[in-house]
Amino acid sequence: MKVITAKTAGFCFGVKRAVDKVYEQAEKGETPVYTYGPIIHNEEVVKDLEKKGVMVIGSAEELSQLHEGTVVIRSHGVSKEIYDMIKQQGLHLIDATCPFVLKIHNIVREQSAKGARIVIIGNKSHPEVEGIYGWCDGGAAVIATEEEALNFTSTPGQKICIVSQTTFNYNKFNKLVEIISEKGYDILVLNTICNATAERQTEAAEIAKAVDAMIVIGGRNSSNTQKLFEICKNECENTYYIQTLVDLDVHSLPSMSCVGITAGASTPNKIIEEVQNNVRNEL
Repeated sequence: MKVITAKTAGFCFGVKRAVDKVYEQAEKGETPVYTYGPIIHNEEVVKDLEKKGVMVIGSAEELSQLHEGTVVIRSHGVSKEIYDMIKQQGLHLIDATCPFVLKIHNIVREQSAKGARIVIIGNKSHPEVEGIYGWCDGGAAVIATEEEALNFTSTPGQKICIVSQTTFNYNKFNKLVEIISEKGYDILVLNTICNATAERQTEAAEIAKAVDAMIVIGGRNSSNTQKLFEICKNECENTYYIQTLVDLDVHSLPSMSCVGITAGASTPNKIIEEVQNNVRNEL
């Protein structure tokens, strides 16, 4: 049986950078180390860091109770309010925000300061989008569906600046932009989907078209993994979403000659290799 593993599967640059920074701080053991939210959407990594003493801050309220230690901002980034609060609390700040996300923060800050209405194409509850929203002067419209795009309205004559969550589905982004563009507003469209995300999605779709079954590995809360699953499922009916090898029952898979594997940006190589080896050995 043939197994095709996506070359783009696993940690992206921004995630690896953030995870490395947390482990680096944990190894120093000088002060309490916290991350604002789980450093990545992968339970295995978060549990391992907990064993090393790294604690997760879940809210601004929890953050307000801290008066010493190091706080690492994860790759998703945070709002200006949280960023300022960390400094005001006198905490040591390590900013591991992905550079591509920081670029979006700068764009929305500058454009909203000029009076533009910001539109964020993305999932409203995703931490990256929450962070981007928090750098917009005067708020922003967050759009994730065609219905929301169709219902979107803005003040006549006001310039609109459209950005995207870095892990959003590339084709969906284009479709939503097309719907908004047809409304006749003065629009500046900035495709801020990360190149690594676009490449990962494209490769996943190509592999899914060519295999009998597709396995997508990643955390249940990982937005980019969820989108990979949607893309693969659209191309291959036998697509399975797992977090680790424990979730995979290879014997329940239908008889097949070729299996594809891809993984989200928060999936460690160790987990990908375990799944890959198991599929090869068991099927």
